[in-house]
Formats: sequence, C-alpha cells, structure tokens
Amino acid sequence: MSTEVNIAKKLIHDKIESQINTAQARLETLKAQAQAAKANAELKLIADLLTKKRAIDQRLAELKSSGETTYQQTKSDLESRVTELEQSLKGIEIRFRAMALAR
Repeated sequence: MSTEVNIAKKLIHDKIESQINTAQARLETLKAQAQAAKANAELKLIADLLTKKRAIDQRLAELKSSGETTYQQTKSDLESRVTELEQSLKGIEIRFRAMALAR
C-alpha cells in the first residue's frame, strides 16, 4: 500500500474518531441532564445510544485494520452509523430544550 493511501486512511480514521469523541461528550452531557431531570425515557434512549456508540468504536477499530477489499465498505458503514448517532443526539437535545422551555 502506498504512503499516500496510508496517509489518506489515517486522515479518514482521525476524522471519524473525532466525530465519535464529540458524540461521546454530547452523550455524557445529555446523560447528566437526564439524570438531573429524572427523565427516565431519555435515560433509556441515551443508554441505547451508548450501546450503539460502543459498536461504532468496535467498527472504527475494524476500519483501522481492514484490508483494501473491505476498507470502503467498512468506511461507508461506519460513516452511516456515525451520522445516525449524531441525528439521534440532535433529537434528544431538542427534547431537552423543549423540556427546559416548558418549565
């Protein structure tokens, strides 16, 4: 594998890893807010998202070790999962803003 390909893969890996770390921080913030508000439904959603995040972490490790034949599929799957996680996070954040405004 060429140096350029390795560098490109490293950049993609780092970008996705950064998105995952940002999502993790948002999840932890939401979890604290849900616990403070005793929002059980949101806590369940957050727990589900944390499980999905762990699966994403595992898929990221697979991306790093994937060969050329599986790299693109693994990358596409991972990007899709990260996008889905981010959209779910936005939905929960909107629910919390609505709850805060209702008080």
